[in-house]
Amino acid sequence: MKDAVIIISGGMDSTTMLYEYKDEIALAITFDYGSTQNGRERICAVTHCQRLGIKHIVIPLDFMHRYFKSALLMTAADIPDGNYDDENMKSTVVPFRNGIMLAIACGVAESNGLKRVMIANHAGDHSIYPDCRPGFVDAMSKAMSAGTYDNIEVFAPYTFLDKAEIARHGKALGLDYSETYSCYKGGEKHCGKCGTCRERIKALHDAGIVDTTEYEILTSDF
Repeated sequence: MKDAVIIISGGMDSTTMLYEYKDEIALAITFDYGSTQNGRERICAVTHCQRLGIKHIVIPLDFMHRYFKSALLMTAADIPDGNYDDENMKSTVVPFRNGIMLAIACGVAESNGLKRVMIANHAGDHSIYPDCRPGFVDAMSKAMSAGTYDNIEVFAPYTFLDKAEIARHGKALGLDYSETYSCYKGGEKHCGKCGTCRERIKALHDAGIVDTTEYEILTSDF
């Protein structure tokens, strides 16, 4: 039964979820909030939704770019290189981003008679991004249910999976991850140096997937 809205960026995790749960998804939403990688990701999101015949809309959140503070809302030069860890990646936190997106997706879901909002948060994000943690997702789901006539809930099946485990799901689905985008610097090619690139490289390696992504610099010191 197609009763879900999915928030899709065009990255590895949400694209995997799109394919894994395609028979349950009625509508996909990409939020354009002015981040460095938004444009590249959006192209991927459109491609996959069109391929699967899933209705896709883009909702602009330009106020976030104007009023919120995050390296992700500045320039490629502001994105830190190095490992995907707490101190290195905290500057990329966009305050309450997932809360805002879930709230809007909830309103869209109820407006379209849908029951669930899907989000692809995962275990690798828990230490860095507060709005990816299980406690937040559970609390947001309860708030959405309490605030809607249709008791809309969050469906976040990847919450306790790491990125390599998600990639293994994609491998089983035959997903081509070169048609997804991860780099926070937003270039035509993945930089290969920022935390998200390094996390991507390691996840694909650990999942036993041949990485055909185009990188400016390919690192493998993990």
